[in-house]
Amino acid sequence: MTEQDTHLIWVLADDRAGNVNQAIGVAEALAQPFKRIDIGYTKWARLPNFIRGSSLIGVDMSSRTRLTAPWPDLVISAGRRTAPIARWIKKQSRGHSRICQIMRPDGGEGAFDLIAVPAHDQITIRENIVEIPGAPHRVTETRLLIEADQWRPVFKGLPSPRFAVIVGGNTKKTTFTSVMADELISKAIEAAQAVDGSLMVTTSRRTGSENEALIARRLEASGLAYHYHDWTSQNENPYFGYLALADVVIVTGDSVSMCCEAAAASGGVYIYAPDGLSSERHRRFQQSLYEGGYARPMQTGTELVPFHHPSLQPARLVAQRCLELLSAAELQDSI
Repeated sequence: MTEQDTHLIWVLADDRAGNVNQAIGVAEALAQPFKRIDIGYTKWARLPNFIRGSSLIGVDMSSRTRLTAPWPDLVISAGRRTAPIARWIKKQSRGHSRICQIMRPDGGEGAFDLIAVPAHDQITIRENIVEIPGAPHRVTETRLLIEADQWRPVFKGLPSPRFAVIVGGNTKKTTFTSVMADELISKAIEAAQAVDGSLMVTTSRRTGSENEALIARRLEASGLAYHYHDWTSQNENPYFGYLALADVVIVTGDSVSMCCEAAAASGGVYIYAPDGLSSERHRRFQQSLYEGGYARPMQTGTELVPFHHPSLQPARLVAQRCLELLSAAELQDSI
């Protein structure tokens, strides 16, 4: 693609890392330069979107200074709060800017050229809506190769097979209990001990300090070689190194994003989702991963062994539709 052919692409990046990763994942999948526009909010961003409309209500002053012409050919936004901003940009550009919204925009769906929603949301499909298997992310084959090279020397003392355990935690609707934490780490330890393997374990801020302490104690008493990273650690986060170098990835089922990122890696993926940890929506999503061969359920008696599966790449599906939008716009302009 020549410099003249390059499109002007904006990514609206707010203060929620999950939203930002999804939007940037789609932008990176386009394989074109893009501009990240950081968005900060005021208290008015809590207003429902039918009030905010196509406006900058709830956007702080420093962010407004970054939202100026020349207007982009494509805007990629994610999450409810960025949706009115994307619609405002399209309005300012007099319809030139195409807008791609990831996840439901909470009203005004008709103003968007493309809305990407997880299939497990089971919403009514319209012409401007595309269903995707889970959440877009940034875990590509190329990134995994780079991360593997970076982290291989760090993990050289961990014998194969390596079992990565990606631990989430509490959500608004579910609780990650100490019983769950104990069962999860016990099964991982047993699997690694059975094959003289090793463990790579990371927690999140939702795991809870008591559960983290329990997991740390169990690892120390296991007699296994292991690498442990809790979310409060000041050391470099090895998360992507785990995904790149694990033979088996065990992930808790409380997070769609974590499951999607795990399913992008090459290691066999097992989802730990006991009763009470996953919502009904999440269970539908997990079932779709099982049916697609991306993952297997981690249940009583499940043998945790490596297996091959396709790499889950929802961002590429959205990026392809975005490219189609841009091509259609170019054709319309040439008429």
